Amino acid sequence: MFKRKIYDKLVEWKNESDGKTALMIEGARRVGKSTVAETFAKQEYESYILIDFSSTSKAVKDLFGDMTDLNYFFLQLQLLFRVDLEERRSLIIFDEVQLFPPARQAIKHLVKDRRYDYLETGSLISIKRNVKDILIPSEERKVSMYPMDYEEFLWAIGDSTTTPLIRKCFEARQPVGEQLNRKLLRDFRLYMLVGGMPQAVSEYIETNNFRKVDMVKRDILALYEEDFRKFDPSGRASMLFDAIPAMLAKNASRYQTSGVLKKSRTNKLSDIIAEMENSKTILISYHADDPNVGLSVTENLSVFKMFICDTGLFVTLMFKDRDFTENIIYEKLLSDKLSANLGYLYENAVAQTLAANGNKLFYYTFFNESSRHNYEIDFLLTRKNKICPIEVKSSGYKAHVSMDKFFEKYSSRVLQKYLVYPKDLAKDADTLCVPIYMTQFL
Repeated sequence: MFKRKIYDKLVEWKNESDGKTALMIEGARRVGKSTVAETFAKQEYESYILIDFSSTSKAVKDLFGDMTDLNYFFLQLQLLFRVDLEERRSLIIFDEVQLFPPARQAIKHLVKDRRYDYLETGSLISIKRNVKDILIPSEERKVSMYPMDYEEFLWAIGDSTTTPLIRKCFEARQPVGEQLNRKLLRDFRLYMLVGGMPQAVSEYIETNNFRKVDMVKRDILALYEEDFRKFDPSGRASMLFDAIPAMLAKNASRYQTSGVLKKSRTNKLSDIIAEMENSKTILISYHADDPNVGLSVTENLSVFKMFICDTGLFVTLMFKDRDFTENIIYEKLLSDKLSANLGYLYENAVAQTLAANGNKLFYYTFFNESSRHNYEIDFLLTRKNKICPIEVKSSGYKAHVSMDKFFEKYSSRVLQKYLVYPKDLAKDADTLCVPIYMTQFL
């Protein structure tokens, strides 16, 4: 198993909860939920039982039909799995719990009993048919799991020194130096290409073959298409998903659903888009109509941009029209020599990084009367009692007109302006220009 930051959250939950709550690890398929859950069980408990509801027997499922006699329930469970459970020292994992809602409902009774700890993993857990006719237990605490972030990727390839180093530089507002910056940017582009899906990272480490990595990512994308059909047999969710790179490439101020699905308005697709967001396969950045502290208060649910949860998957989806993404394309992307404007690829990487660090995504567009131009702030963060606008560029060009116009309008609300770009850290007046690999510290 690769080292994952969520592991520390699991340990924290175990120590703080002391059996009073169950923990649900929620995330897209193939982000590593089951692996981290079982590793946690092996390392932190005397014994554990893992019930995988994608393959478990009818005999196990039948046990959840009557939860009135927990002594009988636990006895049968131990017999079926041939595991001895020890009070307060054993963990029971409900893996892919969305496939068997009665088990999720049983958490209320199991937690109240407090004999053992309970960990759930699931994707699509909020899909209507997965919660129909069951009472969601209030004793269930949720934690989101994302693809591997840049620091986790570096850990996987044996680098545990880079992140602390660049963190110190960021905090001191100190450039890393031209030579090191070139290497760090190349490393980050490698991360963008491979992505943070553990299977893809593993394939890269084992083979160093981008074509094989690409095949792994195509398999994952096929799984996502399969998931979409579970809540949208019409295929509209798949079409919306496949169009994300094209929509971002247009540099439009919003995701134009009518450009993908003719005669379909966004409000008519709200349920499908909500289910896509719940599946964790996409990230949505909503328009903040009044950019201020408490961005959620003025978010516009009908005006949004859509990103893919993993930039490595984004790259593969960009070239989905071919049987495979040729190594030459990966090599050119890695050396930053692909002729296409890849600003939207960097934008997706920033969205992924911000989301993985617990930020809800917002952006802002506005019209400036004096210049008679429309402007856009790519992302907005809330820090302290102020906001931080972020502009993303794929070139080393430092121009940030949108941010300057934004500051003219809302200067009293702004704490710090950030330009994220592929150059070394620098100050440009009151704007902090940050290399994209430092986005994790914003």
